[in-house]
Amino acid sequence: MRPYILAETNWKALKDAHFDLAVLPWGATEAHNYHLPYATDVYESDSLAAESARIAWEQGGKVIVLPTIPFGVNTGQSDIYLDINLNPSTQLAILTDVVTVLNRQGIKKLLIFNSHGGNNFKPLVRELGLRFPEMFLCFSNWFQSMDKTEYFDNEGDHADEMETSLMLYLKPALVLPKSDWGRGASKGYKIKSFAEGWVWAERKWSEISEDTGVGDPMKSTKEKGERYFTDVTRKIGNFIFELCKADQDDLYE
Repeated sequence: MRPYILAETNWKALKDAHFDLAVLPWGATEAHNYHLPYATDVYESDSLAAESARIAWEQGGKVIVLPTIPFGVNTGQSDIYLDINLNPSTQLAILTDVVTVLNRQGIKKLLIFNSHGGNNFKPLVRELGLRFPEMFLCFSNWFQSMDKTEYFDNEGDHADEMETSLMLYLKPALVLPKSDWGRGASKGYKIKSFAEGWVWAERKWSEISEDTGVGDPMKSTKEKGERYFTDVTRKIGNFIFELCKADQDDLYE
């Protein structure tokens, strides 16, 4: 039993406990090229959040990791079989209920631990922050926490070298043999302004990628995944500890 993982602990341990921070991992259920499981984002968020919390806990951070939400925003993948979509309004409803419980029970800090690029929590955090001013709400994108070019050769953002390497380290039995991997070739918009980042429109996934991947995974290795996992969780674990100890009335300098 890990005392910082809600799904593993029990009422005997919790009835007199107090936590300073709750962490809510949030993944997605979607195709990840031919070779990675649909729950890739869930496995990643489970493992990364748990290890980050362990690092914070062993420094004295009072953190509790909530069970992972397994579905994310997949509105651009409606025609890809069994990609499960939660609309942003549904996410807001779920978050509202979770925040209501935490607020009522005296846990005034929440970190949404995002593991899916299609999830956009900024407007949700803005709205909930106005409704629950006594709560400190934030979210992280662990896949943006480190410079990926220091770990991986090929760029990508879905079932790419980074995700494949992570899964080779975390769940190797669920990764198909390399002969089954797609190349992750993808198309961009013909209108160049979209690539410049100041204009955005949702991509229709089945039209930009043949195998649902975006990024060539062929140079992926377990060793790359382990090194990246170690560095990401160390950085986030130290952040979680800082957040646990932070005074909500003294956050700025």
